[in-house]
Amino acid sequence: MKPSLQLKLSQHLALTPQLQQSIRLLQLSTLELEQELEKYLQENPLLEREEEEYAPPKPSETEPAEVAATEGAEADTATSSAEASEESWLGEESNYASSSGSFDDDDSDYQDVQAATTSLHEHLSWQLGLMKISERDRTLVQCLIGALDDDGYLTLSLEELAETLPPEQEIEPEELQIALKRLQHFDPTGVGARNAQECLALQLEALPVDPTQVLALKIVRNHLDLLASRDFAKLKKLTNCDDDELREAQFLIRSLNPRPGAQYAALDARYITPDVVVRKIRGQWTASINADAFPRLRINSLYAQILSQQRGSGLSGQLQEARWLIKNVQQRFDTILRVAQSIVERQRQFFDHGEVAMRPLVLREIADILGLHESTVSRVTTQKYMATPRGIFELKYFFGSHVATETGGACSATAIRALIKQLVGAEDAKKPLSDSQISDLLGQQGIVVARRTIAKYREALGIPPVKLRKTI
Repeated sequence: MKPSLQLKLSQHLALTPQLQQSIRLLQLSTLELEQELEKYLQENPLLEREEEEYAPPKPSETEPAEVAATEGAEADTATSSAEASEESWLGEESNYASSSGSFDDDDSDYQDVQAATTSLHEHLSWQLGLMKISERDRTLVQCLIGALDDDGYLTLSLEELAETLPPEQEIEPEELQIALKRLQHFDPTGVGARNAQECLALQLEALPVDPTQVLALKIVRNHLDLLASRDFAKLKKLTNCDDDELREAQFLIRSLNPRPGAQYAALDARYITPDVVVRKIRGQWTASINADAFPRLRINSLYAQILSQQRGSGLSGQLQEARWLIKNVQQRFDTILRVAQSIVERQRQFFDHGEVAMRPLVLREIADILGLHESTVSRVTTQKYMATPRGIFELKYFFGSHVATETGGACSATAIRALIKQLVGAEDAKKPLSDSQISDLLGQQGIVVARRTIAKYREALGIPPVKLRKTI
């Protein structure tokens, strides 16, 4: 085969360093952006923070050429939406009657527990130091304290714990049992329990004895599973009590703390700085960039003056990098604002009336309106937050699936979940609505939703099934 020369024409997308930086900054959250900019500020002496008044960027009519070139680079999409849910620990049978003593982290009664400056182990060790006991007994109690989890439960059996101790100490299980009894009299009440049942029983035993306390203790020790499943008829028969007595005992049990050590746990507080703020101005919902989230950067005037006088300086490359960064940061927030305003315009009924008025929306709809690619809209709506009069939401929250209506339209899944929450909230506690009944009620409003879909949405909201919602 003879060698030959051939000329071919082809098109390809070249990702320049500036373009790569633009894509990277667009997908970062506000916190990650601050960390990234701090690194640039330390490495580039020509870059500094602007201290003057901030002028929020206005949405441009057309996207800069650098971003437009990225539209076909990647085609990743994301359609998940954030949905907050509340759960009652008494309504969760698997958590309430478990033997492990671990309760759901979304516990509605104790989810707002504040982190303490003193840990649980330090608090218990301080109490141990006040006791007048032998050094051997003190060592055993301290060993038990070290074995507790963050909720105050002893997750190891005494036999397993004895095996971890040095053999030469010849520790008997009976000695550990005595040490455990001592620990279970410490504050907070219920600490040192080996399961939820024992934890609640310890708290009840510490209360003054009266008929309600006696009945509650009997239920916790012998019939906790029936209370969790709300089998009140069988519970009254086994405990020989009436409705009023059972109701008072149930109320007392609900007042107990299934996680006594949680109040001493150090919580990881996470703060969100919204990228966009939505306000109603002259009757129109309008989005604007949050000034606190916008980093104000500029070129250092002193170094820029030196460069203008000394051509060919080694800092010329850093000057160009600083200009690229400032431009890309401005472009990032310009794109976020354009997408946010487009979302606000299509979800204005949500801002006026709440979740029940949320309309179906997909990434492609916003992408087509703004002339962007779905991947760009996906990046913009991920880990970017909007502050509204109704709360702070991730931009992706406003996107979601839909359900058809009898009129040929569509209803947002978020709106359906809000309707389910309303129906359950207004139901008769003695005759709660089943999933089929909720489906029928929505059908009367023209929204066709299958019973299985209702069950899925109900579970996502943390609403127990009809049997667990029924009261005495």
